Amino acid sequence: MKNSLETRLGVFVVLVIFAAFFIMETLGGLQAFRGGYRLNALFDSVQDLKVGSLVKMAGVEIGRVEKIALAGNKVKVTMKFHPDAVVKTDSKAVVKFTGLMGQNFVAIDFGSVGAPPAEAGTQLSTEEQPDLNAIMTKLDSATAGIQNLTKSFTPDTINNLMGPLIDFVKQNSGHIGGAISNIENISGQIASGQGTVGKLIYSDSLYASALVTVTNLQDAVVEVRHAVNDISAGKGTIGKLVTDETLYNETTGSMTNLNQILGRINQGKGTIGKLVNDQEFYKNAKLTLQKIDKMADGLEDMGPLSVIGIAVNNLF
Repeated sequence: MKNSLETRLGVFVVLVIFAAFFIMETLGGLQAFRGGYRLNALFDSVQDLKVGSLVKMAGVEIGRVEKIALAGNKVKVTMKFHPDAVVKTDSKAVVKFTGLMGQNFVAIDFGSVGAPPAEAGTQLSTEEQPDLNAIMTKLDSATAGIQNLTKSFTPDTINNLMGPLIDFVKQNSGHIGGAISNIENISGQIASGQGTVGKLIYSDSLYASALVTVTNLQDAVVEVRHAVNDISAGKGTIGKLVTDETLYNETTGSMTNLNQILGRINQGKGTIGKLVNDQEFYKNAKLTLQKIDKMADGLEDMGPLSVIGIAVNNLF
């Protein structure tokens, strides 16, 4: 009997120890006995976050909430992380909840790749999540508004709104029925491939024509691409004109020579220059034209035989 009581008592103590260990593990009480480092974060509101709540990164537990305290107009949350958990200096902390009935936890993002790891005591930047209570309040207000709206739809209101439409349908029931019948006939013809629309939908000729057009466009694009490549490579007349520097050099030389010739003409050098710039040539040409004009007037006064005689005498 004594051994049986002691056995039961030992089993009870072991169960109590296991239960205490489980409760402490759930509440995060064992975190104090584990190694790690602590980081802080300031929130406007932590909602229902509690000491011992999980700290996760991409859904994986990396620590626990160790302390929650007010710090001025903010709430300071101290988190203890596992020794192997790497948190970057630009990582952000967000208070989230696992569901409508779930517990809140602190979510930490990865941060940027090049950021250094955060040292113990570093204060992380935070983001605020919408308050679930505020969301539920807004939903409640929206529901109340919908209820009030549905209450406003009395039978009289519905009759006032739908009455003109019902009267219109009754007065034009024949036309509406005819329109529906015509629509059915048209849709039947389209479904059977009749008419322009039906042929466009069911005939393969349009598809074949479009396919040929697209193929031709593709071939044209390929040819244009080859032509551009040939020009870039200096092939053909256009390619040589574009890439060969000989034409450029010859054109530059020709323009230089032309510029020199024009300069000499402007300066009155050479035959053309003298003809253009010499005033004596202009005066001589003017006198010659005047003499020719007088001679022409004299010939008009003479008869044809006299003119022929003068010409013969001058020639022979």
